[in-house]
This record gives sequence, C-alpha cells and structure tokens, in this order.
Amino acid sequence: MDKQPDALIVIDMQRDFLDPGGYAATSGMDVSALRRPIPFLRMLLDQARRGGMLVVHTREGHRPDLSDCPPAKLARSRQAGAEIGSQGPLGRLLVRGEHGHDFIAELQPLTGEPVVDKPGYGTFHQTDLAQILMTRGIRRLYLCGVTTEVCVHSTLREAADRGFECVLVADACGSAHPQLHAAALQMVAVEGGIFGRVMDTQTVISELEASK
Repeated sequence: MDKQPDALIVIDMQRDFLDPGGYAATSGMDVSALRRPIPFLRMLLDQARRGGMLVVHTREGHRPDLSDCPPAKLARSRQAGAEIGSQGPLGRLLVRGEHGHDFIAELQPLTGEPVVDKPGYGTFHQTDLAQILMTRGIRRLYLCGVTTEVCVHSTLREAADRGFECVLVADACGSAHPQLHAAALQMVAVEGGIFGRVMDTQTVISELEASK
C-alpha cells in the first residue's frame, strides 16, 4: 500500500454520550453498549500517537444560547426526552462548556491534538475540519467513535464525497442499537466499498505498522 498522510478521527467520545446522566442516558440509550469501543479506541490512539499520525477529536454540542441549534433538532431532542439545553446531572445537555460536553477521562486529547466542536451530526458541517486536513495534506481517514449510524456515518459519507479514502474501524465504533450498527457497517461495503473499507482495530494496527 502506498504511503500517504493519514488521520484518525475520534468522534464524540463525550460524557454526554458515554456517562450515566448524560444526553444519551437521559434519552434512554444503552450507555454500556456505547462504551464498548473504548478499549479499541485506546489501542488505536496508542498506535496513532506512536506513529506520529494526526489525531482529531470531535465534540457535538451547542452554544449556551442555543443560537446554533436548529429548531427541528431541538424538537427532536425534546421528543426523545432529553431536550438539548435542559439541565441534567452533568450540566445542560449538549451545551458547550458543560461537564457533560467534554471527553471521558479515558480518551482525553493530548496537547496539540485538534479538537473540533460541531453543532451538527457530521464533523465537516460548520467546522474547520476540512482546513485542518487540507493543511496537513491528509488523504486517508480512519474513523471511529459514536454513534456508528449517526455522527460516524454522517462524517464518513461527506468525507467520501470530499475525496478522502475512508476506513471505518468497526469495533472502535459504538451504537445503542446493534441492528443499526450492523446495517451501518454493511452500507459502507456495498458496491465494492462505496464509502470505503470496514476493518477491525487489530487489522488497522497491522496496516499502520506495515506502512511505516
């Protein structure tokens, strides 16, 4: 495989999605299922950091006045029983600067690793991610995080449209809905890999080590 600049995109590993009392738990999601990828993500991060790969962390959340939260999204969160901006045990749900908005202790960024705060599901929407990747000449993205069928897939699809080679790291992605997780993985691989490749963590690590 030809050597090319790679980046690891770690999507939304925040307390609001992964800790009891956060947005996901409040809306009735199975937080234990969402936490399953954590050991695999730690392995990926260790490998990426050893190899000097760019690591980008993303967080979904909104301004305290919710001026960047579309009314339709706010209404959907209300219907789910976890209204964005409402008070929860970890602070206001999905609001920037609150305790729940930040990353879990196990996956804190290192100094110098970019953090992209996003108001939407996709990581490119209304963010400077494209500029960060372009400046470094990145061509291949390894994507992981939560949830597989929403924020990870939204990011993956736009990345494919932007011309990036994408790898979805299956066991490093999490969902509260096993059937949706499986379907999201299958969607990537159809038509010879229409959105990219699906690999497990150990295969990705082997590929990265071989490309040194």
